[in-house]
Amino acid sequence: MNQATEKLLQDYYDAFNRQDMTAFLNMLTDDVIHDVNQTGREVGKEAFSQFMDRMNAHYKEQIVDISITTNDAGDRAAVEFTVLGEYLSTDEGLPEAAGQTYRLPAGAFFVIRDGKVARITNYYNLEDWIAQVTG
Repeated sequence: MNQATEKLLQDYYDAFNRQDMTAFLNMLTDDVIHDVNQTGREVGKEAFSQFMDRMNAHYKEQIVDISITTNDAGDRAAVEFTVLGEYLSTDEGLPEAAGQTYRLPAGAFFVIRDGKVARITNYYNLEDWIAQVTG
C-alpha cells in the first residue's frame, strides 16, 4: 500500500461526497483521461468538469464503503465502493427520472502521476441501475 495515494483517493471521494467540485477537480492532472462506464473516453480536466456538471444535474450521489488498494509505487490503484444515489432528472437515453433511489456496487481504477489523478476508469452494472430505477 502507498499511503500518499491512499490519502489522495480518500480525499478525492471525500470532496465528491461534499460536492466540493473545486477541490475534486484540483486533484486531477490537466490532461486527465476519464474512461466513462460503458461509454467512451474523455480527455482533459475541462471535459471531466463538464461531465460532472451533467452528472450533478441528474444525480445526487454519495460514495460509501470505500476500499482502496494501491501498488507499492503508488502510481496505480483500485477502489471498490457503493454508490448511494437519487435520480433527480431524466438523463438523455435513460429511463424517466422521478426521484428514484438506488444502491449500486461499483469500482474504479486509477493512474496517479505527480500526486494527482491522471486516469480514472469507472465500472458499474448499468443494467442493475436501470432495473433499480424502473422496478
